[in-house]
Amino acid sequence: MKRIDIDAAIRQHTQWRRQFLNAFAGGAYADMPLSQHRSCALDKQLERLAGDCSGLAALQIAHRRFHHLANEIIDLSSNGLSCDADLLLPELTEASHQLVSQLDKLRDTLADQAKPA
Repeated sequence: MKRIDIDAAIRQHTQWRRQFLNAFAGGAYADMPLSQHRSCALDKQLERLAGDCSGLAALQIAHRRFHHLANEIIDLSSNGLSCDADLLLPELTEASHQLVSQLDKLRDTLADQAKPA
């Protein structure tokens, strides 16, 4: 079975979200390292796991939602609609929490699968 470093995935997404929110709040949004967001390593890891682990659909949905909201915020802000972008920041935080919850569930699933029968 292919492995995924769940703790690292949680740390990376949480760190990126915090940087994103801090940069956005400070008006330094243009300085955000967006390449990390747009080439997310977790997405590639989830694709590799897809055949080996049941129950990945909810995690993949939560992960896509997180990135969709980040892209929406980026687009709104880039088009001069910062007030509208601000309204999505709480949703991004909630999406991040949902993503972490789904990653925790994956950890439990993988641990169960690793137990001898």
